[in-house]
This record gives sequence, structure tokens and C-alpha cells, in this order.
Amino acid sequence: MPKKTRNTWFYLTMITVFGALMYFIVKQGESHQSREILAINSAHSDPGEAFRFFGHQLLELLQSPFGILLLQMAIILACCRLFGKIFKMLHQPMVIGEILAGIVLGPSILGRWVPGMSAFLFPPESLGNIELLSQFGLILFMFAIGMELNLSQVLGSLKKTTFISHTSIIFPFFLGVTVAYFVYDKYAYETTPFLSFSLFIGIAMSITAFPVLARIIQEKGLAKTHLGTITLSSAANGDITAWCLLAMVISIAQAGSILSAMFNILFSALYLLFMFAVARPFMQMVGQLYHNEEVINKKLVAFIFLALITSSLLTEVLGLHALFGAFIAGVIMPADIKFRQIMSEKVEAVSLSLFLPLFFVATGLKTEIGLLNTPDLWLLCGVFILAAVAGKFGGATLAARLTGESWENSLYVGALMNTRGLMELIVLSIGYKMQILSPPVFVMLVLMTLATTFMTTPLVLLIRSMFKVRKKTAMQKTVRHSEGSFRVLLSFGRAGSGQVMLDVACQMFSRIGKKLEITALHFTAGSEINPLQRGSFEMVSFKPILKEAEKLQISIEPRYEVSDNVGQDISDIVNTEGFDFLLVGAGITWSNLPNDIAANQYRGAVRHRFLRTEKWFLPVELLKDKTKMFIEQSHCPVGVFVNRDFAGASKIIMVLDSEADLFLLPYAQTLLQSTVGSVSIVCRSSNYGQVEAPLGQFLKTVGSSTLLEEKDISGALLTGYDFMLISYAAWNDVSVNRKEALQPMPSTLILSAGKSSGDEKI
Repeated sequence: MPKKTRNTWFYLTMITVFGALMYFIVKQGESHQSREILAINSAHSDPGEAFRFFGHQLLELLQSPFGILLLQMAIILACCRLFGKIFKMLHQPMVIGEILAGIVLGPSILGRWVPGMSAFLFPPESLGNIELLSQFGLILFMFAIGMELNLSQVLGSLKKTTFISHTSIIFPFFLGVTVAYFVYDKYAYETTPFLSFSLFIGIAMSITAFPVLARIIQEKGLAKTHLGTITLSSAANGDITAWCLLAMVISIAQAGSILSAMFNILFSALYLLFMFAVARPFMQMVGQLYHNEEVINKKLVAFIFLALITSSLLTEVLGLHALFGAFIAGVIMPADIKFRQIMSEKVEAVSLSLFLPLFFVATGLKTEIGLLNTPDLWLLCGVFILAAVAGKFGGATLAARLTGESWENSLYVGALMNTRGLMELIVLSIGYKMQILSPPVFVMLVLMTLATTFMTTPLVLLIRSMFKVRKKTAMQKTVRHSEGSFRVLLSFGRAGSGQVMLDVACQMFSRIGKKLEITALHFTAGSEINPLQRGSFEMVSFKPILKEAEKLQISIEPRYEVSDNVGQDISDIVNTEGFDFLLVGAGITWSNLPNDIAANQYRGAVRHRFLRTEKWFLPVELLKDKTKMFIEQSHCPVGVFVNRDFAGASKIIMVLDSEADLFLLPYAQTLLQSTVGSVSIVCRSSNYGQVEAPLGQFLKTVGSSTLLEEKDISGALLTGYDFMLISYAAWNDVSVNRKEALQPMPSTLILSAGKSSGDEKI
């Protein structure tokens, strides 16, 4: 008997024998039960009664403290992701959508329009659990924010950024205190001292959301520019100052006066001295020893978390709030970028994805927009927004201009520094919890947070439009490049595909009589990536292509971008910066790698099963989706490369479908100049007379060229070649009507002439 069959019989026998024995034991045990238990079991034997019991038990478990918490978390996470994605599609930071999701789930929307559901989902006795979890999430988040700050960068431009950051703090702080003076009598708690109230309004007006700002700068491609560096350094400097001010304000608010808070401030100064003079040097030493995933073990991670919790505990006890301690713990972490990146990855995934949505909803549950029920209150809300924008935007712009920046850069700095986002909500939440901010004032400041964060992207676009940044950049870059150069933008996705596409570009254009200039472009889709991870992503993505460039002894310009709209951004770069050719990859659609084949088969099976249509799985449709924007919007010729184990182009087959495809001839000619090979031509044109003269001239000029007798392509024909040139129009026709013939095809370059003539380019 085969081993597999023997094991199956043994398994079935074991289940049967032991199952029967257990059934016998259970029946014997039931005979010893009391009459009461037997009566209950008899009642539950009725199907209707059993189902009612099941439903009652299900409802009880759902309404248990743990059950309701899990339900709340599921709904909160789903709503936050949904609203976040909607605002991301509107080119707004996802944090705006997540804040709005919290407001929608709170008393302002759900509680007002569906009070029964609101009472079921968020009963008052369950809110404490959400609050505790959200506070723990904030501790992790502030720790990650502290690690994102580059102290060396801040110290390197300290003089300039200190002036910008402190001016952008003092202006709105002053305006906040001034507004607080006029609203204190009517809208503050009677037990709240004016000093505490005015200081909290001031700090709420002057905060900047460093994480949101960093991600906006990445998305707009400003990370490595002078403007991006100045803005990030100023925001980082301002964050440190603002959180120190907040710690002092909390200390004063809890003590009641500056004199009473002196002991808190004194011990807080000792705490900071210890953290920066003792703990930070020790952590730098740890960073030198532990700087990769191989040596960062669970013991070290546990030690880091112990330091984080201890720092948070100390600041909480000192009256500075635990979040300040978490922030400082992040700042003193080892400066080694690899260490910070690894620790950030461990912390941010949980804090941003799981805990922070709970904080947004916890804030939303306290935000009742219905409290602003008079025109006076809405007018006051407008005053708060106006004061916040005038102070932050105006202060940062003026300060940047006084330090020697142009008006354009100064306005950019002001617009970017004006964003508040999550950091503002943290400040407001602390003030609300300490009963310094009354509910109406809290609601006004939450709306101010949304308004100032929302306006950042439109302001940046408005400034860009005013100064015509893209035209100026394009003109500058065009001037820098000589008239005799041929510029190729090579946009690749996977790290490994970049080096293959570089080989294709070199073979295609290295012998065209012009200096070949290649820009290798790689995008990371999604602007949510941590700035600490940017360098790592860039290094991993460009390592293979840079190695290949060194092997080919050519220089390339690597360019790394972060974007939420990759296709549009690639088209914009091509058109505004004057590239002569765009080379992009076709992705996995026609790949012959085993994993890609499996992915295509799975995707096709799912679509065919659920959508009941073959069209969704046509490879040509998938290719159209990927390249349609490039083909239609790019002014220069576009090449879409299909990699089928490309090693070289020595035996080339070219498909001519019509007179419009004659632009392929110069490409074939230039390709043969850099490769020792031949080209065979399949002419599928129904009107041969239109192509006869230029085709005959090509065959006469290019000695290693042959016109095949075949009038169409087939699988048997393609197996004899290692490279194919075909136009985009011909490809669409062949891949729909003769797609089975393309299965054994070689590596292929699908070409479109672009809006300018392709043969003029080469």
C-alpha cells in the first residue's frame, strides 16, 4: 500500500475510533446531570428556541466591553481609510479625511441624524477604552515624529531657520492671545485662569504639522531642493520650540501661575539636561553598534520601548504631558539613518494605521458642530481661522523674505508652514481634557485645523501658477543641455527592470550622432511614506541600474520622486523639461517570469469568474490602461518595453502595418548601428504602394535588412528573433486579433511617434 494511502486510512480510523469513544463518554456523563440541566437542554433542543438563544448570546457578546471595542475599531478603521482615500484623490493630505471621518462618526453627524446607531456603536461607558488606546497610539506617533527630526540638519541652518520658525510662532501666538482676550469672558470656563486660556489659544494658533508638511514636500518633489530643506528645517525647529512651549504652558496651567510652576519647570529642565547630556550620547553609542536588521533584536527593541515609556512617564509626572516625553525620546534616538528607519518602521505601521484613527474619532466624538448655532459663533470661528492664517502664513512669509529668500520661495514657506493637521488636534485634545478649552472654542479650533490644512495644497498650486514655476524650470533645464544632445527619460518600476531598460536605451540610441543623456526616473506611489524611508527606497531602487551604467561606462542622472499620480507626473516631466524620448516598462502584462505569469492567470481567473467577461483580461486592455496617458499626452516619442528575457537585439523583426508605421524605419536603422545583427520586416499593409518607395530605399541603404514573404506574424515566425519593433497602433490590432501569435514573442519595443515627428528626433 502506498505511503500516502496508508496515512489517509490511519487518519480516518483514528478520527472514527476516538470520536466514537468520546461520544460514549459524553452520553454516560449526561446520565449524571440534574433535572434542571436536563430541562434547559430539552428547551434548547427546539430549533426556534435554539436560534433565539443564539441571537441573544450573539448580541450579549457584541455588547460586551471587548466586543464593542472590536466593533468600534473595525468601523473606525474602515471609515478613516475611506475618507482618507477620497481626500487623497482630491490631492489633499489623507489626515483631513481621517479627521472628517471622526467628526462624521461623532455627535455632529451620526449622533444628530442616526442617534440610535450612535448610541449603540459609541455608548458613553465605552469611550474611555477608545481614549486610552488613542493616547497610547499618540505616544508611539510622537516618538516616530521625534525620530523624523534631523537635528544635524536643524543645527546646520540654525540661524536662518530659527528666525523663520520663531517668527512664524510669535506672530500667531500674539494674535491668539489677543483673540483670547476678547472671547475669554463669554466662552471660557469660569474656573479657567486667563493666563492658561490665552496661552493655550496662542500655542494652538502657532503649531505646524511637521509630518503632514514633510509628506506634502515629498509629493511636490521639493525634498532635495533649497526650498524643501529650508522649510523642513524651519518646521523641525518650530516643532521643538512649540512642544517645549506647550510643556511650559501645561505646567503653568496645572500649577495655576508662573511662580507655582517654577518647580515643575526646574525639574523639567533637569529632565531635558539628562536626556540630551546623558541619554543621547549613550543612544548614539547604541546606534553605532546596532544599525541593521540583523543585529536589532527583540532585546534592543524592548529596551527602546522601555526608554520611551519611562520618558513619557517622567514628563507626565512632571506635569508636561506624556506626549512631550515620547517626542524627546524620539529626538535622542541614534542619528544613524538605518537605525531610525528600522525603528520607525516598527512603530509607525501600528501607530498610524491602528491607533491614530481611534484618536481622530475620539476627537470627533468631542466635536459637536451643532454648538456653533448662532451667526456670532460662526463669525468668531472665522476670526480664529483668519488670525491663524494671517499669523502663520504672514509671519513665515515675512521672516523668509527678510532672510534673503525670493518672494516666490517666501510665499511657499508661508503656505507650507501654515498647515496644522494632526499636531494641532493633539494640542486641542490636551486643552480640552484639562478643561481649559470650552466645547464651543474646541469646535472652532478643530474647524480652524481643517481649514488651514486643507488650504495648503491649493495655496501651493496658486503660488506655482503665479510664478509659472514649471515654465521657468523647463527653460532653465533646456538651457543647461546642449543643442547636440539626445535626452531620454527612462521610467522604471521594479529595481531589476531598470538595468534591462538601460541596456535597451543604449542599444537604441548610443550611435545616433548625438550625445546621449539618460535620466533614470523611479516613482514611489503614495505620498504617505516616512521621509526616513526615502533614502532607503532610493538606494534599493537605483542600485542595479547604477551598477549597469558603470558596467556600460555611461553616466546617468538618477531621479527619485514620490507621487499620488505617477502617470500624470511622468507626462508633465517629459513635456515641461524637453525630453526627446520616453522609455517606460509594460509591467507584468506580457512578462514571462513565473511569478508574473501566475499573477496574470490569477487576476484573469478572478475577473472572468466574477465579472463574466473576457474583455477585462485582454492583455491589450491592461497595456492600454498603463500607457494610454503617456501615449496621448507626451509631446515626444514614447517606447513601451516588454521584457522577455532581453539579452540583446541581434535578430530583429519589425512589423509595418501601414504608411503611418514608416517612422519605425529610422529606429531600426539606428538600432543596427549599435548592434551586429539584422532586421527582418513583415509588411502587413493592405496598400503596398504607399510604403513601397521608402521601404525599398531602406532595404537598399541597410544591407542587413530583409523583407519577409509572410504577410502576417505567427508564433512560429517570432521564435526565430530576439527583438521586435512594432508601432502602438499595430500592436493594438495584433494583440486583439492575433493575441495567440504573440505568446512566444521576443522582447518588444512598442513605439509611438508622439505629437512631434519621430524621425525628426533621431
